[in-house]
Amino acid sequence: MKSTYRRTVATCITLLALLFAPVARAAALEVTTSFSILGDFVRQVGGERVAVRVLVGPNEDTHGYQARPSDARAIGKAGLVVANGLGFDDWIVRLAKSAGFRGTVVIASANVRTLAMTHADGDAGDGGGTDRGIDPHAWQDVANAQRYVLNIADALVAADPAGAAVYRTNAARYTGQLKALDAEIRAALASLPASRRKVVSSHDAFGYFARAYDIRFLAPVGVSNNAEPTAQGVAQLIRQVRAEKVPAVFLENIADPRLIERIRSESGARVGGTLYSDALSAANGAAPDYLSMMRHNLQRLLEALALR
Repeated sequence: MKSTYRRTVATCITLLALLFAPVARAAALEVTTSFSILGDFVRQVGGERVAVRVLVGPNEDTHGYQARPSDARAIGKAGLVVANGLGFDDWIVRLAKSAGFRGTVVIASANVRTLAMTHADGDAGDGGGTDRGIDPHAWQDVANAQRYVLNIADALVAADPAGAAVYRTNAARYTGQLKALDAEIRAALASLPASRRKVVSSHDAFGYFARAYDIRFLAPVGVSNNAEPTAQGVAQLIRQVRAEKVPAVFLENIADPRLIERIRSESGARVGGTLYSDALSAANGAAPDYLSMMRHNLQRLLEALALR
């Protein structure tokens, strides 16, 4: 009787241990992205099933990227690499090849509605872009961001079919948030008179935003922050700002503020604050994710361009 009781107790303990034991799960899919905005898109879609490594972090300029040995190692062990494309980050494709990466390099901007660069002498930022003449900052139009998310979801499903339901659900949820954001931006900027919808920014990063939301951006340099503006070009821009009574000039989180300060002091326009173009802020900053970034930019624009 006692031995039977002991066996029963032992069996119950074993069953309880199995019941409450941590459930083993497959290791997270390692994904390497070129810059912080792409990293946020991947995290939104991938959730806990992905471990994301961003090569160009918050407040850093992708145009000026310099490869580090740790970056090659990160790509070499990744299950998926996500690039923007459009000449913005061709270096990550070359880096993946040199690192011996045998997986898929996903071009997140595939099938977006592209836009020609406004500066004829601008470049794609890395001296070897394959899409010359195309503005690579497609994420600045929230409708394009939705396409990014769909492309990333498709890539994650292909790389990790077991997580397909999770990826599709997350993508649908996030796409709904992006659609609401797009409508919010349109409604807010529509309240501004057409004569007020013009600003100066550090470089040509807001062409897609301008096209989508009917606001005019002027910039002293082209697509790359590394481009050097000519004295003649800056002087011409200052004359244009004065003539058109442009209400505000804006800093960018990745740009040297001195050029904008010169334009402000010589044109009389006010500084409207900082806009986030090619990179998110740190986690404790104003734009730690894409939704926050776009809402921050919208708020700064509304405050600077409102009639006073």
